[in-house]
Amino acid sequence: MKNKIHLYIQKSGTFLLLFIMIATVIKCSKDDDSEDSSSANRCINEIAGGIFPCNNFDLLATISLTDMGATSGNDSWGWTDPSDGSEYAIIGLNNGTGFIDISIPESPVYLGKLPTATASSSWRDIKVYQNHAFIVSEASGHGMQVFDLTRLRTIVDAPQSFTADTWYTGFGSAHNIVINETTGFAYVVGTSRSETYQGGPLFINIQDPKNPINAEGFLADGNQAYSHDAQVVSYNGPDSDYTNREILISSNEIEVVIADITDKSNPVTIATIGYTNIGYTHQGWFTEDQRYFLLGDELDEQSIGFNSRTIIFDLEDLDNPLFHMEYNGTTPAIDHNGYVKGNTFYLANYRAGIRAIDISDIANKNVKEIGFFDTFPSDDNAEFNGAWNVYPFFESGNIVISDINAGFILVKKSE
Repeated sequence: MKNKIHLYIQKSGTFLLLFIMIATVIKCSKDDDSEDSSSANRCINEIAGGIFPCNNFDLLATISLTDMGATSGNDSWGWTDPSDGSEYAIIGLNNGTGFIDISIPESPVYLGKLPTATASSSWRDIKVYQNHAFIVSEASGHGMQVFDLTRLRTIVDAPQSFTADTWYTGFGSAHNIVINETTGFAYVVGTSRSETYQGGPLFINIQDPKNPINAEGFLADGNQAYSHDAQVVSYNGPDSDYTNREILISSNEIEVVIADITDKSNPVTIATIGYTNIGYTHQGWFTEDQRYFLLGDELDEQSIGFNSRTIIFDLEDLDNPLFHMEYNGTTPAIDHNGYVKGNTFYLANYRAGIRAIDISDIANKNVKEIGFFDTFPSDDNAEFNGAWNVYPFFESGNIVISDINAGFILVKKSE
């Protein structure tokens, strides 16, 4: 009997050892596949994912327009769930707004779409406040959709078609929306030129996100009231005359307008800024110390022919803004939306993808490109294709790119 038991143990041990060896081989094979996939997405020899020119940025994932049931992409933003730190990308599409769970960056999940409020449009813009997305579009009669992002936590059968929690119809079409999260006000820009504020910012109180309240608007002094894009900050910059005031800086087609809009019933123009070689004053962003303003002109590359140009103003004195410098990029592509995070300016540069520009020594006029991820590999011509927007504000370092032709692309700085 003892011999039989001993033989059984020997055989069992052999089978167990064989099982462990097979499992190890399978695991190693899977690890190798994973490493191969990961390696393919890393920026090696200035190519990532087999097709994307790159420098210092790796590809994490993509989701095509087809997978999101759309034919073109536009704006983007992001939301971090305060309950658990999960990250979500919000993608503007021609026929609605897509929501993507990027908690596992290499395996994003397309959760579904909030269809456009009226008709399809190439222009849609999104911002986030208090766990709600606020969405406008140039589609006729679109108004502002409000969507409670906490609904995304419980999606199990994706993708879904969502409905808005609130549809605000205090205006019709709009090009863009800006939110000052400190004060809880939204600023809708690029509405009808024939209305009271001629396309200038409309003030909307969104402190109760599902119940927006009209708070009038701003008709700028100067040569142009229509605002294409803007930034609004609770000011804490170098000009002590305006500390703790709510400051609007808007790109008004042919000039930049700076205004104090603290008193919603009596907004006041502080200054207007012109510059040379104006094509279309498009969009800009403050440096984090609110000393400098980086402006993009959308039509100057096409009309004049130089490389991508960023015009930088010194706003140490808001009443007396000064031209500081121009930065010309490495390609002739058109610049679109740009945002500052820390000492880096992230620029959506249409056919040249996104460009990362070091502005740590901006005071001494030393500005340089330190990386890029080109989402339109065929060329860098001055045409309206490729990267529309970049969202660089996730704490994880994951960077969302919304591309007109390619849809959703997620990248991260190379380690």
